[in-house]
Amino acid sequence: MASLRDIRKHIKSVKSIKQITYAMKMVAAARIKKAQSSIFSARPFAGRMEELISDLYGELADGDLVSPETSALFAERPETSRELALVLFAADKGLCGSFNSNLLKAAAAWLRENRGAKLRVVCVGKKSRDFIKRLKGLDLEVEYEMVGIFPKAGFVHAELLADNILRMFSRPEVRRVTMIYSEFKSMMAQRVVRAELLPLAFNLRREASGRRMRDFGFEPGKDRFLEALLPRYIGAQLYRVLLESQAAELAARMGAMEAASKNASELIDGLTLRLNKMRQSMITTELNEIVSGAEALGG
Repeated sequence: MASLRDIRKHIKSVKSIKQITYAMKMVAAARIKKAQSSIFSARPFAGRMEELISDLYGELADGDLVSPETSALFAERPETSRELALVLFAADKGLCGSFNSNLLKAAAAWLRENRGAKLRVVCVGKKSRDFIKRLKGLDLEVEYEMVGIFPKAGFVHAELLADNILRMFSRPEVRRVTMIYSEFKSMMAQRVVRAELLPLAFNLRREASGRRMRDFGFEPGKDRFLEALLPRYIGAQLYRVLLESQAAELAARMGAMEAASKNASELIDGLTLRLNKMRQSMITTELNEIVSGAEALGG
C-alpha cells in the first residue's frame, strides 16, 4: 500500500507533467494562427497555378514543340519502368496524438501494395525517416531526406525538395511519384491524403480547359512559358503540402496536449482525494488509540 509520501511524490510528478503539457499546448496555439494564415494564403495560389498549367498544356495540343524533359513530366510511363517513388511527410517530433501513426499506417499500406517494385522514398520529417529506416525485407532506398524544418517550413525548403524530386523523376526507370501527407481541415480534424505528384495527368483535362488562352499572345512562346512554369508549379504544390502538414501537426499537438492536461488534472484530483482519505483514516485511527488508551487508564 502506498504511503502518504509516495502519493505526495506522485502528485508532484503529475503536476510537473501537467505544466509541460500545458506549456506545449500554449506554444502550439500561438503557432497555429500563423500556420493557418499561411495555408489559407497558399491554397488559392497553388490552385490557380494548377489551372494555368492545365490550360497551357491543353493549348499545346496543336503541335507546339515541347522539350523531351517537359513531355516526360506529363506522359504516363510504361510498366517496364519498375521503380516507384514515395514522398512521405511526417512530423519531426512526437506528442501530437495520432498524427504520425496515421501517416505511417498509410505509408505502410502503400509499401505493401507496391512491394514487388523497386521503391524510392523521399522522407520529410524525422518520424518518416526513422520509420523508413526501420523497415526490413523491402527493395527500398531513401532517395532524399529533409528533417528539422517544422514548424518553420518555408518556400526555400519546397524548392529544394522539388529539385531533388525532379532529378529523381528525370530517370526513365521511375514510373510514378506519390505523396502521403496530412491535410489541415480544422482545429479538430486532419485528413491523411495520398496523391499522385508525377507524372502530371493534366492531359486528361484538355477538353475541360475550354481553350481560354486562344486570344492571348505569348513571347517567346507557350512551350517555353510552360517549361519555365513547371518547376515553379511543383515547388508551389510542395510548399502547400508542407504548410498543410505543418498546420495539421500543430493542431494535432494542441489537441493532444489539451487532452493530456485535462487527464493530468483529473489524476491530480483523484490522488488528492486518496491522500485526504488516507490522512483522515490515519487521524481517526490515532484518535481511537488515544481514546482506548484513556479508557484503559481510567478503568
